[in-house]
Amino acid sequence: MSFLIAFLSLVIEFALGYPDWLFRHVGHPVTWFGRLISLLDRRLNRDADSDALRRRRGVQALLVIVLVPGIIALVVEILLWQIFPSGLLVVAILATSMLSQKSLAEHVEGVADALDNGGLAVGRVAVSHIVGRDPETLDRAGVCRAAIESLAENFSDGIVAPAFWIGVGGLPGGVAYKAANTADSMIGHRTPRHEAFGRAAARFDDLINLPASRLTALLIVLAAFFVRGADAKNAWRTVRRDARKHRSPNAGWPEAAMAGALGLSLAGPRSYGGVMVEDAFMGDGGRREAESADIRQALQLYRTADFLLIALFGMIAVIVLVA
Repeated sequence: MSFLIAFLSLVIEFALGYPDWLFRHVGHPVTWFGRLISLLDRRLNRDADSDALRRRRGVQALLVIVLVPGIIALVVEILLWQIFPSGLLVVAILATSMLSQKSLAEHVEGVADALDNGGLAVGRVAVSHIVGRDPETLDRAGVCRAAIESLAENFSDGIVAPAFWIGVGGLPGGVAYKAANTADSMIGHRTPRHEAFGRAAARFDDLINLPASRLTALLIVLAAFFVRGADAKNAWRTVRRDARKHRSPNAGWPEAAMAGALGLSLAGPRSYGGVMVEDAFMGDGGRREAESADIRQALQLYRTADFLLIALFGMIAVIVLVA
């Protein structure tokens, strides 16, 4: 039934997203995970401790971050199955909070709209909400590339990966994944404070995102067959050639697929917090001068790939139920 839950949650979240009124009243699971992670970071990650001790405490923190929300979700799922005749649907509705189909498209489209209607300064502000790099260093093409790269990467870890783990483990699987992914975004950075303490979170996030990143690349390649102006063959060639060159073991796969499909050169050197990070180019040889029209075409690829993802989970759910 987990794949049916994943399918239903994808359909519901695609249509409704996460309601603003609900966020205003109770927040979002990611904010709840964030409070737990911040508490553990303050209590266990002490500057005076040795790196070895901080690495051990990072492992302990990761276990708490993953297991506590996962166990709570398991209890909730079991209770819903026993109490409500429509428990399956309620579980699927709760699982939608692990997905971000609607908000991702809105934020990325907002960057294109900002560039077209307000110019570079407004575009930089819009893109700063979805990327961690320094927006003031970006020209118009850089803003466009950043938005497209964020779209590709977040399609993988904000949609495909949680849907995959919901399919594997139901609501607890999706919750555990999202908690671990949030931990990586908060403490998985290679900074003096988190180099040792966040190592386990970063490594674990790399592992659990591995299947989704490959699936995301495949979905984008397939979507390119249906989007006018996109190049599916070049997307596949670029994935095979460039995906493993990326400094991230997972981000290169969807970024390379998107770069090849659009005929762009993405990634490369980027500035984070005033520090230039060297990275390989995805789509080496493609054009760097991206425009807002490229963002909109990337969104067409994303929406088509997302439809293929929903269809895939629906098909798997039917096969599992019939078998």
